[in-house]
Amino acid sequence: MPQIFPRGSNFIPLQILLVVGALSTMAMGAVFYFWTPKYTRVGYQPAQPIPFSHKIHAGQLQMDCRYCHSFVETAAHSNIPSAQVCMNCHSQVQKDNPKLAPLREAFETGKPVEWVQVHKTPDYVYFNHSVHINRGVSCVSCHGRVDQMEEVYHAESHAMKFCLDCHRAPENHLRPLDKVTDLGWTAPQKAGELAALLGKDAGAFGAKADKSISAKDAQQIVGEHFKNLRGVNPAVSNCAGCHR
Repeated sequence: MPQIFPRGSNFIPLQILLVVGALSTMAMGAVFYFWTPKYTRVGYQPAQPIPFSHKIHAGQLQMDCRYCHSFVETAAHSNIPSAQVCMNCHSQVQKDNPKLAPLREAFETGKPVEWVQVHKTPDYVYFNHSVHINRGVSCVSCHGRVDQMEEVYHAESHAMKFCLDCHRAPENHLRPLDKVTDLGWTAPQKAGELAALLGKDAGAFGAKADKSISAKDAQQIVGEHFKNLRGVNPAVSNCAGCHR
């Protein structure tokens, strides 16, 4: 009886299994790579040429982020301060500290301090700092409690999902503009204080002035208020909003 299928067809099931196995391995490898700190950079904390402590400057001394990162409200990119900005204080404060030798050299020569960049947006992503800051998104939403970091590290993943979660529910992050750089600020949890912040009567929340509101609900109320007040409606369906 003549053969219906050639001998080579006997290997087709094996070939299918090999292809499926290879694809499964690749998929698992991609998941483990793209969802791990090695890719998301979470926890990345490079050694810097000067041991600058945000915990001291932004935390203990309560320096406003905008003193050093002065372009953040007006430019797409947040700038690193020049040696001149640092020397405004350190020409008098700890002016002989050997750890600040690279700063003094940069000031004298005009060659900038070679800081190691911690947060880096991919070239194919458009992110504008000023748009977010001027709508009431705090630095803490993306960078974490920098005021508690001895050395800055990468606190959030900044993956596409991270951005989309915020764009889909901006009310979870919006706050008064004068609290954008106050990294420890949280929405008031007393109905009276919340009402005073929003210029409303406590009765608007169906509660007495001294009644407590959960932190989550308080942020939702504040966020929704400023979302409507400022016309915050970030793009989530148009890819060109971020990928230009």
